[in-house]
Amino acid sequence: MFENLIRVVIAILIAILAGKAASKLKMPAVLGFLIAGMATGPYALDILNQEILDLPSYHTLISFLECGMGLMLGSEMIWKRLRSYGKQIVVITLAQSLMTFVVVSLVFSVIFYFMDIPVFLGLIFGGIALATAPAPALSIVTEYKTDGPVTKTLLPLAVIDDVIAICVFLSVMGFILQKTAGGAVPSYMILLVILFPLAIGGMVGFIISFIMKRIDSAKTNTVIVFAGVIITGILTMLANHYVMPIPMLNFMLSGMVYSAVFANLIEESKIEKVMSYCTPVINSCFAIIILNLGAPLDYHLIMGAGIFTVVYIVSRAIGKIGGASLGAKLSNAAPTVRKYLGMVILPHSGVSLVLTGIAISALTGEFAQYGNIVRGTIAAAAVINEIIAVFVAREGFKQSGEMGKALLKETFQKGTEIISA
Repeated sequence: MFENLIRVVIAILIAILAGKAASKLKMPAVLGFLIAGMATGPYALDILNQEILDLPSYHTLISFLECGMGLMLGSEMIWKRLRSYGKQIVVITLAQSLMTFVVVSLVFSVIFYFMDIPVFLGLIFGGIALATAPAPALSIVTEYKTDGPVTKTLLPLAVIDDVIAICVFLSVMGFILQKTAGGAVPSYMILLVILFPLAIGGMVGFIISFIMKRIDSAKTNTVIVFAGVIITGILTMLANHYVMPIPMLNFMLSGMVYSAVFANLIEESKIEKVMSYCTPVINSCFAIIILNLGAPLDYHLIMGAGIFTVVYIVSRAIGKIGGASLGAKLSNAAPTVRKYLGMVILPHSGVSLVLTGIAISALTGEFAQYGNIVRGTIAAAAVINEIIAVFVAREGFKQSGEMGKALLKETFQKGTEIISA
């Protein structure tokens, strides 16, 4: 146990150094974290070996960090701000998610039809392709202090997108299991994926807001906020293991709902002070989560990537970028959202690897041979797409003119406070 702890600490230190090196080379720190993950993972230096990655305690740590990341998302979802563009987010998220599913499913179904491979396998690729890994893009948001229409749309979309992805994927797997194993995913499970995080996050957020209102110290409230994160994580974990048929609850969604509730029930100035203390911890969460995303990725797959991998990456990009643009146009979003939102939502690896494992487990009996097609394609795509997507996401923020806007806003607010004083 002690040796595993040392290995995790060493991997984190390497990730921090890699992030600083990437920043000095004018590259996103998130790329350094990702490369550090691949370098320290089982397929390279083996510091984060497979034994550690499979440990329940390690999975628990990552789940709590994801819950903590929800703080950043939820604290930005102030109802007064969301009222003006809440409909836009729903329309854009649905458009880009469903277009991605349709494009990827259709492309692979046509290919598999001519290759005499079961066409329904294309639906699996479409279901996996929906998922977005929000951590890389959100890490760029914090690193480059971005602010503007693209950033404000990305924050709530990042989690909502994964909820839609899980719901669509589970629906697809219900159909696939009828073909491969004669069973089906319980229909109520899709509802639970949404209801449990809402109920848990809402309840804890309300209780924490009640306590915070009676305390003036920002530092004390910060401790209370993180205590709420731990409670939210524990309750989500209990529901995941003892109530859900398959552990599919989104910890980031629970954390987002939790922070959104208390952020809307407490005065904004108090929330801003508390979040200023929370930010360094959230940044650390980003680093470790992205390190974890990179660890299972085999860099050798870059050289061995086949035509399916190329088709998957390209068709998914077309669906994400085209769908985001269509959704932005239908909802009359800002021009920068239409042009650049699709670029910042391309990161993919985390959730996709989880969904891939579920899909492969459903391909049994005579269909087991097709599991290798899914595994090889998604694994290679996760490595290649993640590296490309980080650069594309940064370029999207750069082209939209949102880099550094949050820093300018913060400086202006401080200047105003000094003048007022």
